Amino acid sequence: MSHHTLRRRLVTAVSTAAALLTLTSLTAACSSSSDTAVTADGKTVLRYEGSPAQVGFPELAESLGYYEDVELEWIGDNGNGPQSLQNTATNQIEFGSAFNGAVIKAQAGGAPLTGVLASYGSDKASFTGYYVLDDSPIREARDLIGKKVGMNTLGAHHEFLTREWLAQEGLTPEEIAQVQLTVVPPVNTEQALREGQIDVGTLGSIFRETALERGGIRPLFTDESLFGSFSYGTYVFRDDFIAKNSDAVEDFVQGTARAIRWAQTTPRDEVVAEFEEIINSRGRNENTDLVGYWKSTGVAGPGGVIAEKEIQTWLDWLTRNGELDEGTFTTSEVYTNEFNPYANGTYDPNSGPNGEPVEEAVQ
Repeated sequence: MSHHTLRRRLVTAVSTAAALLTLTSLTAACSSSSDTAVTADGKTVLRYEGSPAQVGFPELAESLGYYEDVELEWIGDNGNGPQSLQNTATNQIEFGSAFNGAVIKAQAGGAPLTGVLASYGSDKASFTGYYVLDDSPIREARDLIGKKVGMNTLGAHHEFLTREWLAQEGLTPEEIAQVQLTVVPPVNTEQALREGQIDVGTLGSIFRETALERGGIRPLFTDESLFGSFSYGTYVFRDDFIAKNSDAVEDFVQGTARAIRWAQTTPRDEVVAEFEEIINSRGRNENTDLVGYWKSTGVAGPGGVIAEKEIQTWLDWLTRNGELDEGTFTTSEVYTNEFNPYANGTYDPNSGPNGEPVEEAVQ
């Protein structure tokens, strides 16, 4: 993305700030901490939020020694994508991660953010399923009219995917509006489904695997069934941070991309063992049960390279649903692959984490 585009988007963000009451109030509160911290040996400090008992790709990159110019500073845990975007936009953290549709909506609202590499997605091994009980009368999309679908948050991945599936199955916008989307914490989703508090439960990772072990549920659809192998989210930075700290962003992206590629090309048992070592060494009073259910990165592109379709799909979706004016953004204004070594010519896309040839990716 050009410096001209960065400047234009920063001006746009300022002009729309009056309408962003939450963002502006938080920005004012944190304005005194706008200077980027630097370690004694000259590394740029990147504040971030993690997830309990899980290892993010940036944490993996740091453990593998892939960063040269940046150092991570964990400030707490957060599993909410829209909140991660808000915290990034308001300088609470340097980078966050969220569903691409939520990233676009935040940008449209004036948040000066840019996606720099893929952060999560779905494939045949790692996916999110939308489950009903075995004896549920719900068999097709039309059966969901008037029913409750439980998910961890609204305005993010699960809402978009549910509404997309309903649309692909032929429901009208008016019919889709009658499907009740309900917030249920992931840890409570299975119980809420089995007790009849919701009709469909969104289950992924350990929550899906343990629920399937107990039996009595079946998938209505999965996100992988909609788009196949597909990256759904990106890591984002503020545009002003990119402009002022491009070397740090480049180092973060190359290191994190290599960590993703390491996980894509390394046997699963070795990846899980590395995750367990990271969790045990970081002193956050966690156990390693969750990472034992890890199966794959879910990231479609080598080293997290973002495919244009992974952005254009949601630009089209938001436009089609009247949430975004036609032509508000081009894909190049939403994300950039310029820092990713697997996209900018540094490494062959089929190579390993150090640019070495690999016969076939494990993941």
